[in-house]
Amino acid sequence: MPNRTFRGWEFMRDIVPKRYVCCRTPHPLPIDGTMRDPAWERAAWTDLFEDIEGDLKPRPRFRTRARMLWDDEFFYVGARLEEPHVWGTLTEKNSIIFHDNDFEIFIDPDGDNHHYYEFEVNPLNTIWELTLEKPYRDGGPAVHGTNLDGLRSAVHVDGTLNDPGDEDAGWSVEVAIPWSGLAAYGRPAPPRHGDQWRVNFSRVEWEHEIAGGAYRKVPNRPEDNWVWSPQGVIDMHRPERWGYVQFSTAEPGADRFVPDPTLPARDLLMEVYNLQREFFDSHDRWAATFDELGCADLQGKGSARLTAMRLEADGFVAGAAVSLPGGEERELFVDHQSRITS
Repeated sequence: MPNRTFRGWEFMRDIVPKRYVCCRTPHPLPIDGTMRDPAWERAAWTDLFEDIEGDLKPRPRFRTRARMLWDDEFFYVGARLEEPHVWGTLTEKNSIIFHDNDFEIFIDPDGDNHHYYEFEVNPLNTIWELTLEKPYRDGGPAVHGTNLDGLRSAVHVDGTLNDPGDEDAGWSVEVAIPWSGLAAYGRPAPPRHGDQWRVNFSRVEWEHEIAGGAYRKVPNRPEDNWVWSPQGVIDMHRPERWGYVQFSTAEPGADRFVPDPTLPARDLLMEVYNLQREFFDSHDRWAATFDELGCADLQGKGSARLTAMRLEADGFVAGAAVSLPGGEERELFVDHQSRITS
């Protein structure tokens, strides 16, 4: 489990999750990896991917960006990955795909940090699907081989695959994820106009060398992790830092993103969670009050404020309230396993 420090959390808290308005496609999309269907031109590109730690690290060596669309059957994701040497080795479905260069999708429809979906694919179009009941920091577990019925994926290589003798332009990915499978993750699927889901994308890139006419990883060199919405730490399994995808039935460009008014309370609660984890590491128990935790005067962004904390048989529950547009107040809660509820 990575170390969590107050300073580190403050840095993460300053990272604003990315935002994207996902429009409907006027017709079902062919999945061939090319993104040549005219409907893709209706979809905006995401920002270029950054290092997973954000500004702490240099910009990625190669460009990566993604697009999203949806219809009544599928959530479509397309991505283009600049890569001068496209290579892969894993061919068995539900292998640990990030041992190759890969592209990854993370989806937490209800934004509670628990029970979320992960998809990974390499340049050979070998895929891995899994479900996390809760983040690894909270004990997992990962359920391997989720295998959503009806999922389709394809990869297109702009160059030659596994040929060290030339230079490639890169590879692209198209994935059609069925709403019938995503409906098990806590929100109506397909979504309604205006619904927002927490989503992130990651690219794992290994430095390589050529030996015996083939690619291989540079020994003892860690992978690079490039993402759409930075996490602040090398850990994709912090759903509270993922981006927001807002689904829209309006024409492209006609619908504006509406910021989540509960985000200040969510950030405040995750700060309490991190401080509680530090307290537990030092005292082998949870703090009973905000005063004991040393955060009674902790201020959230905007109108977010702490409300109450109670101990339970196996952990704690802390609350925070935030004012919504129109004057209504909403209270959210976080528990010792980072699950956020309203």
